[in-house]
Amino acid sequence: MNWLVIVIEALVFAGIFTAIVMSIPFNEEKKYSVSNIHNYPPDIQEEYFKTHERVDVSYKSKKVILVKLSGILVFIAILFVCALIAGAKTFKEGFFLSFGLMVWIGLYDTLFLDWVLFANMPIFRLEGTEYMDEAYHQKWFHLKGIIFPGLIFALIPAAVVGWLVTLVR
Repeated sequence: MNWLVIVIEALVFAGIFTAIVMSIPFNEEKKYSVSNIHNYPPDIQEEYFKTHERVDVSYKSKKVILVKLSGILVFIAILFVCALIAGAKTFKEGFFLSFGLMVWIGLYDTLFLDWVLFANMPIFRLEGTEYMDEAYHQKWFHLKGIIFPGLIFALIPAAVVGWLVTLVR
């Protein structure tokens, strides 16, 4: 496999991921979707639901399951193309390339999107929680998310891509 291609793929993957995240529909002047409120720390969710209709944000919620399942399918498609372009020929190569790219995107999401962008840009703050500066800067909440369920979540598309590589090659 070509390492330069993999680095370029990682950068392109970050760009695609950012575009997907930024395409969340606007809610008046804010940029968030009710189906993504589960990604906010619990104290922010609670404050938001004091003035808005409460929706199920648990991982058993149909909306959350649909968002996560959609994400898995999109990631599988992107990662499968990446594996083929990088020259993966075995399950192991497809799996580890995909898992590595998933870890990369998890780190990018946590360290840049969550810790820098979303924590500091008012447009991403839920209505009625704009004043909760400290809550939006909860680094541990997002770091826990990449560890669990993030790493477990990364195994699913990695395994599927590894399997698809064995079918195609």
